[in-house]
Amino acid sequence: MKLLINSMSCGGCARGVTASIKSIDENATVEVNLDSKVVTVDTNASSDKIVEALAENGFPAQVQ
Repeated sequence: MKLLINSMSCGGCARGVTASIKSIDENATVEVNLDSKVVTVDTNASSDKIVEALAENGFPAQVQ
């Protein structure tokens, strides 16, 4: 899935986003592009659970 996270601006944000996603699925593959603010996630978890975890950690996301 691809997620747009407009609030990402630095490496710390990228680490926080990755940690939030991995808290739901530790085996997820996460690619963060800070320039486009798009995160590509390969996971078996539902997009709703991922978006919810991100929002709880201060990273509101939209599924692309």
